[in-house]
Amino acid sequence: MGYAGGTKENPTYRNLGDHTETVQMDFDPEQVSYGKLLDVFWESHDPGRNSWSRQYMAAVFYHDEGQRRLAEEKRDAIEKRTGVKVKTRILPYTGFYLAEDYHQKHALRMYPEIVGELRAMYPELEDFISSTAVTRTNAYLGGYGSCDELKNDAEGLGLSTGAIDTLSVVVCGRKGVVSCPVPR
Repeated sequence: MGYAGGTKENPTYRNLGDHTETVQMDFDPEQVSYGKLLDVFWESHDPGRNSWSRQYMAAVFYHDEGQRRLAEEKRDAIEKRTGVKVKTRILPYTGFYLAEDYHQKHALRMYPEIVGELRAMYPELEDFISSTAVTRTNAYLGGYGSCDELKNDAEGLGLSTGAIDTLSVVVCGRKGVVSCPVPR
């Protein structure tokens, strides 16, 4: 989580200037294409909705002309398919500022025992934020990911049995689970 798209140097939540709250994704194109990431982005919000403020504006920040062209092609395809004018902005990347600690991994913050385990593994904030295990755990707790996906992913998260049990209850919806349905 962070801020991008504006001109103010070192923005903060309380002094954002003309930036937009956003996420920055590092990805391996051998694992997932930029086009696939764009598909997920376009599907995860209503691109025809006006943003009510610059702070919460829907936007794609492209790093090069290839990314710009692909983002515009996807936008144009959505407009053609839906007949709705896309309001999501496609803007050049000019820099990214990491948001304050308390803005990171919001869903995960609701589970301090899991945060504690992960912070023990990743004591430096930058490592914590960029960890794929932390990001996947946050996503599961935020409602992204199925019970089957968690079953396949649980061991790689490096969490204790208790933390996996908590994740299982949240993701699989099994209230009062005594033993976790997720294999360890």
